[in-house]
Amino acid sequence: MAVSRLRSTLTSLSLWVLVALLAGLFAGAAAQAWGLPGGAATAELIGAIGTLWLNALKMTIIPLVFSLLVTGIASIADAAATGRRALKALMVFAVLLFGATVYALFANEALHLLWPIDPAGAAALLAGAPDASVVRDSAAGGGVPAFLANLAPGNPVRAAVEDNILGLVVFAIAFGFAVTRLAAARREPLVAFFEAVSATMITIVHWVLLAAPVGVFALSMGVGLNAGLGALGTLGHYVSMIVLAQVGLILLIYAVAVPWGRIGLARFAQGIIPAQVVAFSTQSSLASLPAMVEQARLALGVSTPTAGLVLPLAVAVFRITSPVANLGVVIYVAHLHGVDLGPAAWIAGGLTAIAISIGSVGLPGQVSFFVSIAPICLAMGVPIQVLPLLLAVEVIPDIFRTIGNVTADLAAARIVEGGDAAADPDAMAGV
Repeated sequence: MAVSRLRSTLTSLSLWVLVALLAGLFAGAAAQAWGLPGGAATAELIGAIGTLWLNALKMTIIPLVFSLLVTGIASIADAAATGRRALKALMVFAVLLFGATVYALFANEALHLLWPIDPAGAAALLAGAPDASVVRDSAAGGGVPAFLANLAPGNPVRAAVEDNILGLVVFAIAFGFAVTRLAAARREPLVAFFEAVSATMITIVHWVLLAAPVGVFALSMGVGLNAGLGALGTLGHYVSMIVLAQVGLILLIYAVAVPWGRIGLARFAQGIIPAQVVAFSTQSSLASLPAMVEQARLALGVSTPTAGLVLPLAVAVFRITSPVANLGVVIYVAHLHGVDLGPAAWIAGGLTAIAISIGSVGLPGQVSFFVSIAPICLAMGVPIQVLPLLLAVEVIPDIFRTIGNVTADLAAARIVEGGDAAADPDAMAGV
């Protein structure tokens, strides 16, 4: 209930955040051209407001990520215990999620080779970001040996203090699986505790995001003061890159659904269109669930028991676009700062992206954007100061996130069903 109210509030807030971004850039550019009342003192005050808002978001990352991972793993374990069909669905989700993560790393890096960021635009976007030149250390920065040595934190509390997010994720995963081994009398109160922690942190994030127009205005005005309107082209380039990566993923889902689901391409593509339309209009996989169940049964030949089990489970624990879009953002920010990402950073980022996708699936887009991407940045040694500006233009990429998730959910339902493929004339004809 709290998450649904938060989703409704943040949907209406998205437009105001975008307006604040544009207003801040134009106000900063105007002040650069004609002068700012108060001069350097006013600029410093505006920068402090932006930094305060950013820090307010950052303070929720560690407790929220840890609690969401624990409760997410517990929910997966509960689902796996309900029967063979649920276990098969989870295995399909895992394979598809791993494949999407590998695709994300190669596709996003390839896009930057084909269409690199304009250096002048990158400098303009970073001009007003607080401490934008600071790159955090990470285990991934020391190569594969350092990555392996720091995979399990010797001191989880110290790992949290030092933002060793990958080590903390490893500990949270181990903790979550250990919780599932407890007797129900001990497990249920512990899970309920972490559910309460995550709900509390989401409430704090809600409060902070209500001030997003002010925070984004302050940050973007700093950019405008230092670089004028040069950042607008880079923001457009960023949106295009994230959308292109997700469109490629959606096409791959079609390619996987046809042979694994033993269904014709035409039948699958036509059958999922109504659910995709709902996803486009609502930007919510949960709101698209009734349409997904109906189309899976009537158009894709999925039985009612399979559709009734797999699709709600997919909405709860499976979000295939999460690693693709999130890694796309992190890789984009890395290229903005000129951070070289090697194999150790890719592995660290990929593992963190997979783990984070499990815990953050029930969160609204604006909340999951920062909570999902900031830990991956920290794991890969990439600065996070520019993320609030990218949050302001998340509306368009979020549409493609939802469409991709709905497409993958229906593909997974057909793959799990797999029983009526012989009755599909398109599949028999190889269409």
